[in-house]
Parts: sequence; C-alpha cells; structure tokens
Amino acid sequence: MAGGGLSASAPAAGVEFEAKITPIVIISCIMAATGGLMFGYDVGVSGGVTSMPDFLKKFFPVVYRKTQEDLDSNYCKYDNQGLQLFTSSLYLAGLTATFFASYTTRVLGRRLTMLIAGIFFIVGVVLNAGAQDLAMLIIGRILLGCGVGFANQAVPLFLSEIAPTRIRGGLNILFQLNVTIGILFANLVNYGTAKIKGGWGWRLSLGLAGIPALLLTIGALFVVDTPNSLIERGRLEQGKAVLRKIRGTDNIEPEYLELVEASRIAKEVKHPFRNLLKRRNRPQLIIAVALQIFQQFTGINAIMFYAPVLFDTLGFGSDASLYSTVITGAVNVVSTMVSIYSVDKLGRRVLLLEAGIQMFLSQIVMAIILGIKVTDNSNDLHSAYAIAVVIMICTFISAFAWSWGPLGWLIPSETFPLETRSAGQSVTVCVNLLFTFVIAQAFLSMLCHLKYGIFIFFSGWVLIMSFFVLFLLPETKNIPIEEMTERVWKRHWLWKRFMDDYDYEDVLPPINDIEAKKNGHTNGFDPASQL
Repeated sequence: MAGGGLSASAPAAGVEFEAKITPIVIISCIMAATGGLMFGYDVGVSGGVTSMPDFLKKFFPVVYRKTQEDLDSNYCKYDNQGLQLFTSSLYLAGLTATFFASYTTRVLGRRLTMLIAGIFFIVGVVLNAGAQDLAMLIIGRILLGCGVGFANQAVPLFLSEIAPTRIRGGLNILFQLNVTIGILFANLVNYGTAKIKGGWGWRLSLGLAGIPALLLTIGALFVVDTPNSLIERGRLEQGKAVLRKIRGTDNIEPEYLELVEASRIAKEVKHPFRNLLKRRNRPQLIIAVALQIFQQFTGINAIMFYAPVLFDTLGFGSDASLYSTVITGAVNVVSTMVSIYSVDKLGRRVLLLEAGIQMFLSQIVMAIILGIKVTDNSNDLHSAYAIAVVIMICTFISAFAWSWGPLGWLIPSETFPLETRSAGQSVTVCVNLLFTFVIAQAFLSMLCHLKYGIFIFFSGWVLIMSFFVLFLLPETKNIPIEEMTERVWKRHWLWKRFMDDYDYEDVLPPINDIEAKKNGHTNGFDPASQL
C-alpha cells in the first residue's frame, strides 16, 4: 500500500488545483500565525530581562555580583548555568510537549491544538510576571514551553494545509514573520522597561507576553480547521464545505478527491511514528531533522537570546546594547518580509544558498574584528569597530531571516505525506527545540571559553549546511502538498532510490525497467531502488 503519496488511481496527479486567494484564508493565516508572535516574544524578552540588574539581583545574585566586579575575562561575566536554565527551560518543556501535541493535532485537529497552546501561554505569562522566587519563574517558563510545543506543532501545518499552492510559501512564512515581530516587540519593550525605576520593569517585560497569548487564544476560537484535518477525522462533508469556502470556487472536486485518497492512505497507518522510519519516509525525515539542527547551528538563537548580554559583554554598555538589539530586531522583521515576497518566485534553494554565503562571510568578519579588538579585560569597543560588529550582525540576521529562519519550518511542513504529517511535524519541532535548548544552555559558557572563536565555530556549520542544500535538498516551490512524492522525491537524484512504488513492491518481485514498461508499471517505479 502506498505510503509516500497517492496510488496510480489518485485523481488530479500533477494538476494544479483551482483556487482563489480568499479573504478567509488570509485572515485565518494571520490569526494562526500569532503563535509565532508569542514564540518570538519569548525568545526576545529573555535576553533583555537577563541583562537587567534588578532581575539579576532578585533571582541570580551571584551573576549580578560578577557583572559589578572586574573579572579575569570580560567574556565570562554571565557564565552561569542557572541563568542559562531560565532561558533554556522553555525549550526543554516544548520538546516534551510536542509529543502530546502530535496526538492532539491528529485527533482533535489543528485549531484545538492552537487553542491549547494559547491557554498554556496565558498561564505561563501570569506566573512569570508575578514570580516571587526562582521556582515560580522556572515553572512559568516551563508552561510557556508547553505552549511553544503545541503552537509550533499546529501552526505550520495549519498554514501549509489551508493555503493555495501558489502562495503556500508566503503564507507559511507569516509564522516566521510573527516570530521576528515578536522579537522586535520584546526588544522595544525591554529598552523601555530597563529604564523604569523601582525594580519592577522586568515584570512588565514578562507580563506583556500576555498580548500575543490572548491574540492566539482568541484567533484559535474563530478560525476554521483545515480541510485536510477534517477529512482525516472522518468529517468529509464539513471538510468539503470548508474547502469550497477557502478556495472561493465550486470546482474543488479534484483537490477534494486527492485529500480523501490521502486520508484513506493515512488511516491505514496505525503507528505514524513507526511509519516515519520506513524506507519511503526517510528522505523527508532526514531533510526535516537536518534543517532543524542546521537552523540552530547557524548561531542565530545564540545572538537572539543573548543579544543584550552579548553586546554588553563586548563593551557596548547597557543602553547601547539594548539599542543595538532593537536595530537587529528591525532588520529581522524587514528581511523576513523579503522572504514572503520571494520564496514562491525564486524558490527555497536559491534563498538558502545565497544566505549561506552571506552568513559565512559576516561571521568570519565578526570573528576577525573581535579577535583583534576585544581582549579578555577590555571594557570598551571603539565606536567604529562597534558599528562594524552591529553591521555584520545585521548582515547575518538579514540572511537568516529570509532563508533558514522561515524555510526551516516551511519545508518540513509541506513535504511529509498526510499519514505521517503530524508525526513528522512533531519530530521537526522536537529536534528544533532540543538543539535550541542545547544552544541556549551552552552559549554563555561557550562564549566564555571560545571567546571570538564562537563565530568561527558557527561559520563552519554554515559552510556544511550550504553543501547539504546544494546536493541533497530538492526544490518544493509551487508543488501541491499531496503531490510531493511524485513530483519531488521521485525525481531527485538520490532520494528517488527510496521512493519505491509501494503497490507493486507488495505483490511483485523486482523486475527490470523494460519489463515494467511493457506491463504498464510506470508510475514512478524505479528498479534501481530495489538493488
């Protein structure tokens, strides 16, 4: 039985389905993508808060004392496992929550999973803003992490499934755009709250996360679930009605029949996680896992989490560091908009390869400047060099924001077949959060020990991932989401070896290509894959 795509009798193979860009799709995608706003705010706010003296004095007095003293190394002021745990606990919780989210996404639907995420976010925000001790603070972060796990599981799937094929990339990147807006919003908030007298500015920073949390919760109450999800759960007529509504046309039969066929195949898979490991699903799994690992090893979250701390470490001073962080946040937002415009025109591979060159060069330049001008005991970086560092960081962030940032989520969400899509997305989120946790927990210690060499470390990874894209990542632009197996994986020089024709592999012994054609068995069957 087919597992990676439709059988030979599947309708509309290779056909572009009729679809208008309807207001309900745009509004639903914008509301759903506020999950990214919450995720981005959490990423951005932690770095600013951990550089606030009042916050450190209350929860991390040891770190506070170190920031006030002359240390042997300027790079080691913030090296503290407890402080890193405040940031990283969110991602560890998200990693665990994503397995539960896979179940709710499949059984309850994408919309209800987003609602659960919103509720987790709201409770976590309340605990964080009102934290009286470190335990309360960490519990709040763990609940926020649960929200991240559920939101990152459901939102990219929702966006990929509801969007028309020709603008699927752009609409999916709304999630990442909201992540960048959330980071910028957090940077602006931190810049303002850091100046509040009385020691409660950090509470306001953490509490304002309630705004995107409420937006996601309210949005989840009003959006429609995706036709894919409704059909998958046996609500065929409701799925058909929603498909007609979101496509803005009555000519939906070809797409509807393809969704029903994909759902039929999906229902025969009793263990989606086990099915992920089967030969025919390995290409999608390898691509999804690799993209998440590589996304984190660009070094982006090291900069985003700890930008204020990083700039302060480099001698910018607290005001200058927060100001610089706001600049980088704005660059992040604008550059993500570039991706929305270009991803469905230029394609995924072009953006990833161009960005690889840009990120590699900017990190090498940063390492050279810091290696020459920032010594262990330096307390200041000359203004010209400080500006150069900010420019290089902005160059790096802009490249990431139109490539690895959004495409790391887009590509996995559009390549898994329906029967393994929720499980595949769960693995994607899990791997992302695992390596996000690793970087968040290790960065300040790495900065202390590697110093400027940390940028050389990350640039090496950028080089590796660029070669990975060049040779192993197929192009997926403008391919209907249920057509990926036939039109992408079966045509790739390497991955086609994994794409056996499953109907025939169950009933026929290996046959040569001439015999296959003679008997009419030509639906993507690749005898070489049997060798």
